[in-house]
Amino acid sequence: MGTQKIIAVDLGKFKSVFCVMDVMSRQHSFETVPTTPADVHDLLARHVTADAAATHVVIETCDTAGWVHDLCAALGVAITVIHANGEAWQWRRVKRKTDRDDALKLAKLALMDQLPAVHVPSPPQRQKRRLILHRRSVVTRRTQSRNAIRSIFSQQGLSLVPGGRQWTKAGLEQLREQARPLAACGPDDLWRGRLAIELDLMAAVDQQLKLIDATLDALADDRTKLLQTIKGVGPRVAEATVLYLDDPHRFKNANAVAGYAGLVPKQIESGTMSRHGHITRRGPSLLRSMLTEAAWMVWRHNAWAKLWVQKISHGSRARRKIAIVALARKLLTMRWAMLKTNQPFREPTAAMTG
Repeated sequence: MGTQKIIAVDLGKFKSVFCVMDVMSRQHSFETVPTTPADVHDLLARHVTADAAATHVVIETCDTAGWVHDLCAALGVAITVIHANGEAWQWRRVKRKTDRDDALKLAKLALMDQLPAVHVPSPPQRQKRRLILHRRSVVTRRTQSRNAIRSIFSQQGLSLVPGGRQWTKAGLEQLREQARPLAACGPDDLWRGRLAIELDLMAAVDQQLKLIDATLDALADDRTKLLQTIKGVGPRVAEATVLYLDDPHRFKNANAVAGYAGLVPKQIESGTMSRHGHITRRGPSLLRSMLTEAAWMVWRHNAWAKLWVQKISHGSRARRKIAIVALARKLLTMRWAMLKTNQPFREPTAAMTG
């Protein structure tokens, strides 16, 4: 039995708009309920067809999409989660855009089967992804404190050691010697109090970062360890690759994997003109940025990676960043193949890199 009813949902932080459409008659109605599991469950239970699988729920990916997806799965209802950046979902030259308009458009596009689905991982996998994302935000906070400390010293006409050496144990002790509790500072040395505040904040962030890393290390599985057989690939990059690719068999080929991470170039065609632009940057931005960071490390520690970058950049320093992005794509597809075959890394031959 095919789809009999489409329920398209515009999920909001506090309230959500449901567009319930009968597939045969194309008649639709709207309902608005608070965005809570109980209210969403009750609405779906009222509208679900006798054969639950004949009801199709469509939602956009967002913070609440996970538990809505799990709720639909528990009811036996078919559900599709879409990404709002898809071409079919773009709003252009419209005079009105309301929550009802969003829900109705979702329903119509679902009726025409023009909504490519987004892969939804299991609840434990989603929890691990969120922890990786949270770790990145913690690292960002530490970087903000480091930048603030450099700014404080610059304002006083003082210099710090460039690069990461300032943040070693010895470097931090030197900073502590300059710091003073804010309450003990006079009008002329308030900067020392600001320095003490930033050092305390950075110490607290470092402590939490160690806790997150220890938790992630404890959750690491054999697949994460498998990807670390590539010299230059650390545990954080390996686990991000494993969690975002999830089931490697869901990708048809290497191009699909690269496209998922947004590491394929845009294709621009018009008449007789056909060219490739910058990478699409679609898909998980965290995975893409971590892959690029890892590519720099792999380039430094592997002869085959240096040959690959040399080949793409033609020896030009100006094209090195482009070559590193190409290396990031190659590393992703290689890791996908490793996960798919459960085989450790094998260094590419000269024919593959030359």
